Amino acid sequence: MSDPNADQPPRYLRTPEAARFLSLSGRTLEKHRTYGTGPEYHKIGGRVVYAVADLTAWAKLGKKKSTSDPGVGTVLPAKRHAPIPYAGKERR
Repeated sequence: MSDPNADQPPRYLRTPEAARFLSLSGRTLEKHRTYGTGPEYHKIGGRVVYAVADLTAWAKLGKKKSTSDPGVGTVLPAKRHAPIPYAGKERR
C-alpha cells in the first residue's frame, strides 16, 4: 500500500507544535536543540521549524521491545554531554 501523503510537500512544525507532537515540553525540545541531542531542525527566516519526518525518525531511535533490548539507537537526555571530537580536535 502506498503512502497517501507521498505527493504532499513536507510538513513543518514550530517548536510548541513539535513538542506537543513528541509529548515533550517546548523547553525540553529547546534544550535538546542547544545540546545537539534532539531531532534535526531548520532555521527559516530566523524561525526554528521541524519536519514531521525528522521528528518521527528521532523518536524511532528510542524504540525498544523490552528493557534488555539495545534497540536501534539511543535518545539522549536533554543535558550537556562529553564533547565529540571534530576533525581531530575538540570543539570550543
